[in-house]
Amino acid sequence: MFAWFERRIDPYPSEMPGMPPRALWRFVLHYSRGALPWLGLLALGSGLIAIVEVMLFGWLGDLVDRLSDTPRELFWAQNGWRIAGMALVLLVLLPGINALSSMVMHQALLGNFPQRIRWQAHRYLLRQSIGYFQDEFSGRISQRLMQTALAVREVAMKLMDVGSYVVIYFLGALVLAAHQDWRLALPFVVWAAAYCVMLGIIVPRLGRVAQAQADARSAMTGRIVDSYTNIATVKLFSHSDREERWMRDGMDRFLDTVHRQMRLSSAQDITLSLINVWLVASVAGLGLWLWSSDRVAVGAVAVAVPLAFRLNNMAHWIMWEFAALFENIGTVRDGISSLAMPRTVQDRPGAQPLLVNRGEICFDQVTFRYQGREEAHPLPVLDDLNLTLRPGERVGLVGRSGAGKSTLVNLLLRFHDVESGQITIDGQDVSQVTQDSLRAAIGVVTQDSALLHRSVRDNIAYGRPDATEDQIRAALRLAEAEDFVPRLSDGAGRRGLDAHVGERGVKLSGGQRQRISIARVALKDAPILILDEATSALDSEVEAAIQSRLEALMEGKTVIAIAHRLSTIAAMDRLVVMDGGRILEQGTHAELLAKGGLYARLWQRQSGGFLAAEDA
Repeated sequence: MFAWFERRIDPYPSEMPGMPPRALWRFVLHYSRGALPWLGLLALGSGLIAIVEVMLFGWLGDLVDRLSDTPRELFWAQNGWRIAGMALVLLVLLPGINALSSMVMHQALLGNFPQRIRWQAHRYLLRQSIGYFQDEFSGRISQRLMQTALAVREVAMKLMDVGSYVVIYFLGALVLAAHQDWRLALPFVVWAAAYCVMLGIIVPRLGRVAQAQADARSAMTGRIVDSYTNIATVKLFSHSDREERWMRDGMDRFLDTVHRQMRLSSAQDITLSLINVWLVASVAGLGLWLWSSDRVAVGAVAVAVPLAFRLNNMAHWIMWEFAALFENIGTVRDGISSLAMPRTVQDRPGAQPLLVNRGEICFDQVTFRYQGREEAHPLPVLDDLNLTLRPGERVGLVGRSGAGKSTLVNLLLRFHDVESGQITIDGQDVSQVTQDSLRAAIGVVTQDSALLHRSVRDNIAYGRPDATEDQIRAALRLAEAEDFVPRLSDGAGRRGLDAHVGERGVKLSGGQRQRISIARVALKDAPILILDEATSALDSEVEAAIQSRLEALMEGKTVIAIAHRLSTIAAMDRLVVMDGGRILEQGTHAELLAKGGLYARLWQRQSGGFLAAEDA
């Protein structure tokens, strides 16, 4: 029975998620669609429970009147069936509704609903543009995803569960009190008006504080993650004290929102206690006056006073539920700012997979500047750039830092869209093909060879998930990694290819990470290859050993290589010298030296094969 309810909501829907709406209630509805029938059933169950509970108070008053008016010897004969009906409702119907509501809540909704939200939001964020992740803490994004999923669940469930119960219960109580005598309903109306005024003043403020608190919590978590991720840097510079101060500042901002929240909570409690005791006193006093004036029967007092006590007890619960509702609304509003961001780079409607037959790459009058950075960089990073790479040609990009080399590569990978111009591969505009097929056709080895916190095997096979063990070991040999991988081990006792490498590959040296990265790209075997400082982390002996292997890796591929160590790319088919977003010179190493231009000056100023400091 439990398993049946647990299967009612699919926590992993297969349809591709689109951008969530940025309006609050549309955002909540967007992520609640798969759960709406069960949220409706939850609301129905809560409403039925409220009706039954109010009816029981009415039956209690009727029972008191019958006990007063019926002789004892006739009581069971005249009221037996009525009491049996009450017993059936109390012992069978109410527990049955409670059981159904409990399984809907606990089995169908509490686990599957937020998991469904996490899955959809995560799939959307995975395909978010690269600039999105460059502008945010990864820990902050993760925190917002997790807390927003729970907050959406709480908002939807509290509205349907608590909202329906409270509204139906209060209306039922009001009708029941008025049915005894209309004057008995007056204290309930006054209490409700005062209660709503208090809700209107305090709860929205709690919501605003909750939004600020959610933002401060995300920022605090982001700072913690940032410190732990860069713990080696913290220790190298002996800045533990500085990190403490930086973390203390984030914690103080969070604690300030907590203090503001608790002040509002205390004001709420004090005010609520005052109006609650007034309700009980006024209902009891009015009921006794009406009874003593012989205007109502004793059963009316037996109904009204317990109702007042019940609302007195419920009021604190209702207030906390509404406060929690607005707190979660604040959390959702904070999450919207991260989860409902448009993708700046998207597949065009009808985009087709890229087909690479030859590997010709053409940059045609490409101009680009980073959006939002116009004040710091008023000039384009690339300015009317034209460059064609012939199929199978190996081209080295040379230039000072900031010349536009990495930007050119990022545009080819379509991490950003060009401002004007066009980039084509075998005549196909990269902006018109699917991003997955574009990047599947390009292998990249970067200077920052970060690895996934998984096994060595998983990291290498990331280039080709269906690779065989023999193919993985062949890639290891090509990357000169077969000597150190068998000696690797981790804290769980896993060894060799099964050893886990730590976050971003922190358990490996820079050279080891670089060789694993090269093995991963070798296994991918894409027709286009980008080497961005691919051997910068290797010592001279390993670099010399791997150069011949890189020759094999580049065989038959169109290659773009970037290196500040000019000797590593001097043997390329063609060198392209960039400066200020433009191409200044092109040619072979010998041709460029003969020209005596920028390349020749950079070559002459090298120290140990690197660009000199004033150039870099």
